[in-house]
Amino acid sequence: MSLAEVRHNWQKAEIEALFALPMNDLLFKAHSIHRETFDPNEVQISRLLSIKTGACPEDCKYCPQSARYDTGLEKERLLEIEKVLTEAKSAKAAGASRFCMGAAWRNPRDKDMPYLTQMVKDVRALGMETCMTLGMLSSEQADKLADAGLDYYNHNLDTSPEYYGDVITTRTYQSRLDTLTNVRASGMKVCSGGIVGMGEKATDRAGLLQQLANLEQHPDSVPINMLVKVAGTPFEKLDDLDPLEFVRTIAVARILMPKSRVRLSAGRENMSDELQSMCFFAGANSIFYGCKLLTTPNPEENDDMSLFRRLGLHPEQGPQANIESDSALLAKASAKQDKSTKQFFDAAAL
Repeated sequence: MSLAEVRHNWQKAEIEALFALPMNDLLFKAHSIHRETFDPNEVQISRLLSIKTGACPEDCKYCPQSARYDTGLEKERLLEIEKVLTEAKSAKAAGASRFCMGAAWRNPRDKDMPYLTQMVKDVRALGMETCMTLGMLSSEQADKLADAGLDYYNHNLDTSPEYYGDVITTRTYQSRLDTLTNVRASGMKVCSGGIVGMGEKATDRAGLLQQLANLEQHPDSVPINMLVKVAGTPFEKLDDLDPLEFVRTIAVARILMPKSRVRLSAGRENMSDELQSMCFFAGANSIFYGCKLLTTPNPEENDDMSLFRRLGLHPEQGPQANIESDSALLAKASAKQDKSTKQFFDAAAL
């Protein structure tokens, strides 16, 4: 009998019982399911680029791009397509199979759609999967992106419905669900997860995963983010989440959504190799790759490849990238980092 049963009727008590399992039992269950549905040593690699940074009107308390908080981030215009393509080519050369483009918007404007659809077409022409995160989408906008060939659309639920109002007040939980419905109806794949370590309770982490797992169709990718605390945001002084609780969240996500890619996402800069290794064992099989994740730090590419070699992991597509021997790419990454502060990525410097 398969352990990887796909369900859409998870009860909160069932999920909380999984979180409460002894760690060894939880990891064994999650890893067994992971091994049944995926190559346990394969990791899908994505690169994320900010194509429009800052001045977002939303009040998400974790986000340095909100115009409501003084985080030192300057407003930037939508990147030119050629600059986006330069970064996409670099990402592909570094071993990424998916290129994700993010804009700090509540929702895209209709006048931006031709630029966005052209970006999608040009990046796909490089032979990469494409993903965008642009805020809320109408059904018409979703259809336009799908027609351009966009493979994935990211729109996170962030947390449980019960805790959501403590994190965001400018966008409803239902509006997030509506965007996911529009994306799925257009034929695109859904990338949706959340953030932990925002002061939520364990029951809220269970509630977030319940919402995702009980969607009519599970998200194709489920990013699990650890809060990156940025000075100037309301969440900058929250207590750190116990790292083992983060591992538990990864493991339960794998159990509830056995055929989804579970992405070890934001916060890896502050995670030890040992913690990341536990997450991979627990069922994480996707990462964001590169020196910046929108506006927050991420491990250097060569650090990731070094960890992959030590663990015997390999990228989803193509030969393992030898980042340490690619002096041109390292020089580019170094120059880009010199133009950035510790916290913020200057998209205009690309």
